[in-house]
Amino acid sequence: MQGLATDRVVIVGAGLAALYAALNLAPRPVLLISPDPIGEGASSVWAQGGVAAAMDPTDSAEAHARDTLRAGAGLVAPDIARLVTEEARDHILDLTRRGTAFDRTASGGYVMSREAAHSFARVVRVSGDKAGAEIMRALVAEVQACASVQVLDGVLATGLEVAEGRVTGVHVARAVPEGSASCLIKAPAVLLAGGGAGGLFALTTNPARIRGQVIGMAARAGAMIADAEFVQFHPTAIATGADPAPLATEALRGEGAVLVNSAGERFMLDVHPDAELAPRDIVARAVYAQTQAGNAPALDTRAALGARILEEFPAVAEACALAGIDPVDDVIPVAAAAHYFMGGVETDAEGRASLVNLWVCGEAGSTGLHGANRLASNGLLEALVFARRCARSIEEIAGEVGPADQITLPTLGAGTPANPNLVARLRRAMTDGVGVLRHADGLRRTLAEIAAIEAAQPDCVELANMTSTATLIAAAALQRRESRGAHFRTDFAKSTGETGQRSRMTLPEALAIRLSCETEPV
Repeated sequence: MQGLATDRVVIVGAGLAALYAALNLAPRPVLLISPDPIGEGASSVWAQGGVAAAMDPTDSAEAHARDTLRAGAGLVAPDIARLVTEEARDHILDLTRRGTAFDRTASGGYVMSREAAHSFARVVRVSGDKAGAEIMRALVAEVQACASVQVLDGVLATGLEVAEGRVTGVHVARAVPEGSASCLIKAPAVLLAGGGAGGLFALTTNPARIRGQVIGMAARAGAMIADAEFVQFHPTAIATGADPAPLATEALRGEGAVLVNSAGERFMLDVHPDAELAPRDIVARAVYAQTQAGNAPALDTRAALGARILEEFPAVAEACALAGIDPVDDVIPVAAAAHYFMGGVETDAEGRASLVNLWVCGEAGSTGLHGANRLASNGLLEALVFARRCARSIEEIAGEVGPADQITLPTLGAGTPANPNLVARLRRAMTDGVGVLRHADGLRRTLAEIAAIEAAQPDCVELANMTSTATLIAAAALQRRESRGAHFRTDFAKSTGETGQRSRMTLPEALAIRLSCETEPV
């Protein structure tokens, strides 16, 4: 194995959390590792709704925290909810200073949308539904101009080097061709900001590469994983057969769009008092039920928006146009799709993982903010808050700022890429057994299938990172014998109480549960 050493802080990822952390670490030298050119391939670019923040004088961080706690179904850490919502305003102002052109009113205030489970309109938008893309545009430009940040793109992190419980480096490989033989980069600190796990499911809104690999490599290194059973399914992925599925932002429902079935019935009226603005898990299950019944659920924006959708929600309009749908005259077919991973590598309030010298932020981390059900548009907010917190924590231990040489990877030989047929098989298994509705029998079958998939290509690290995260999700779902938030068990349809316990699991613990499913008949 070839090796390199650097004095740079190594950041794995190139989405909002990674870029914002790199900028907050400046002038400390940083090495940013990304399989794609920065600004491409990250879930952040696709985020439509915006950033949740109490910017209206009639709103407050306290009210935002209360809504976060309520949406999280008894599992949100109250202290984390408070600190995140209290810091929200400062991050909006910081992004504005950095060049993000948030939508503004004639008087200079921020235009805000109301999304599900929020008691106020507090989602700050950019160009209607292009918040993620426009925030990323501003951050990419700043990173490219930042002398302290070296971007190493076309490179995939495959594992962590650990000695006596301390992370000492990152194994990397060339992303194209995928599966190249790896090189070890030793570093004083490692920050994982490489996205979630939505791509482990057959129907997802996540970019193709976001399949739990970063979480899996941390788990394989020994990191504690928290809340792995909680996968948020977005109720209004545009159901055109595209992979990944384009998203019809929740802000459309905030503007009055309604969900209908093939008979033209507004089915949410009978499901929840808030109808289309009910918490996401409730809307997702209702949409899924309509799909399973053959009732072709759809989002009807015609009366609420009409032609305004073309100007105010250009990303949705473009996705519809590509599928041959005219949202001005037609309803938009929708389905529930894996969207956001609320679990991940467990961190403290400074973003530190259970392994020394390892920090995690963004969707790869589990901070306790989201609980069992993420409040809409809290995802980008959490990424911002913990990116800065990770940066400040790393600064405290990394010593004096000094110059650092540019890293040049050696020529790497060919390795073993993940078999695409096995990846497709894994995604089908996760959707079938660990999807919107779950049952012990299906979860056990899924765990046995994950083991068989892993055994079919035992020498592939890329696949092992995916199957490790998949194993943790399914094992945690099997262990939680109740329904809570986004986790719904048809065999345990009730929750065990108003509040519950967060789950914590290591990969060896999850593998022991998986082994029992391989040996016991379903």
